[in-house]
Amino acid sequence: MSAVILSITEFIGHLHPVLVHLPIGILLLACLIIWQSQKDKYAHLQPAIHIILLIGMISAILSCITGYILSGTGDYDENLVGLHQWMGISVAAISGLLYYMRAKAFLRWQSPISVLLILLVFVTGHLGGSLTHGSDYLTEPLKNLSGDEPPAILKPKPIPNIQEAILYTDVIQPIMQNKCYSCHGISRQKGKLRMDQTDLLMKGGKDGVVIIPGKATESELIKRIHLPREQDHHMPPKEKTPLNDKEITLLEWWVNQGASFTKKIKELSQPEKMKPLLLSLQNDTTNKNTISDVPSAPVEKGDEQAIQKLKNRGAVIMPVGAGSNYLEGNFITVNSINDSDIHLLLPLKKQLVWLKLEAPQINDSALVTIGQCTNLTRLQLDHTTITDSGMNFLARLDSLQTLNLVGTKVTAAGVMKLKKLKKLRSIYLYQSGVNKNDWDQLKKAFPKTYLDSGGYSITYLQTDTMIVKPPKTSN
Repeated sequence: MSAVILSITEFIGHLHPVLVHLPIGILLLACLIIWQSQKDKYAHLQPAIHIILLIGMISAILSCITGYILSGTGDYDENLVGLHQWMGISVAAISGLLYYMRAKAFLRWQSPISVLLILLVFVTGHLGGSLTHGSDYLTEPLKNLSGDEPPAILKPKPIPNIQEAILYTDVIQPIMQNKCYSCHGISRQKGKLRMDQTDLLMKGGKDGVVIIPGKATESELIKRIHLPREQDHHMPPKEKTPLNDKEITLLEWWVNQGASFTKKIKELSQPEKMKPLLLSLQNDTTNKNTISDVPSAPVEKGDEQAIQKLKNRGAVIMPVGAGSNYLEGNFITVNSINDSDIHLLLPLKKQLVWLKLEAPQINDSALVTIGQCTNLTRLQLDHTTITDSGMNFLARLDSLQTLNLVGTKVTAAGVMKLKKLKKLRSIYLYQSGVNKNDWDQLKKAFPKTYLDSGGYSITYLQTDTMIVKPPKTSN
């Protein structure tokens, strides 16, 4: 029975956003008529003021009641709620006073009191908007006066070296800032959960902790992200922008790695599936004129038959973004890959900008075809059997920005063949044919390119190791 009463009470509280707009419009109309009716031209409006004030007063009182019930959920900042509440009560009280004065024909002070009522309505409305949309919702559009539209989301700061980045500060917090803080930040704490402060995030909300370090699948935060969007407990709510697969994977990895707020990425265990994802977060900051790795020029849609042939071979071919005709290709799932498979890319050479190949069957002959895909900006050739000879074909890729040569036989001499590629921002050379004596030479030849030597030290957690014990046998 108590649960039913609680549900009904909560339902009544949720009527507040519906009712609160009534007194705003009605009372503002009443004040306008009060002013206008003092002129002989509009004197005929006088009889309407009484009933309009009565309806406005009643709707203001109902808004106060439902607002008070809604504030009991604890989803909002208490100080701001308190101020909004008293301003709302003031609106109801002043509208009642004005109604009483009109009923008693005491009209001497009605004009200044109506001005006060309008000011209270505006202040109360502003505080309500701050509770719902954040304290800076009114001034946010004024922060960018350069003529450009303000960004829809907050952009994370560039990460020149992903391995040196602090996982929480540089990667996880920007995700939460864009997807979680509007409901769990300084102005609003839905479910009494606040996520913009680390101690409060780990404390959890009214239902307990939401993060269990080392156990993503048992953490309420991750569970709710994976709920179907139509369910009430899905995070974020269905009217908000959902997390994409990349963001979910990063959050799960952070929790599984112990949910540290201070550790750098190089200090954490990095499964194979995380390496390309982390690599995609890295940005070059040596060049102030940041270049996008997706061309801005429009391109026609790729050949559907060519895409289908590649998919039939097991390759993953998909757009780099919603509404884009530019494509990314991934051949990791192709069995017994050969040059004929790579040759299937040629009809898509205008659209292909990202390509991932990671198979020992990929050798220099495959690079003959890849060298013709001149719009490539990202190319991953790690753990292939390519050599210095193949670099001659890659030297044709003028748009190339990121190149992964990890685990290949390419030496410094082969890398030097790429020094004319002006847009090249990052080259990954861990466990390649480049020896440590060649690094100074390469750094001089590529002053604006980040050269990654790998060899990071990894701190292993207790959760990274599984102890297997033989089953007990019955005697």
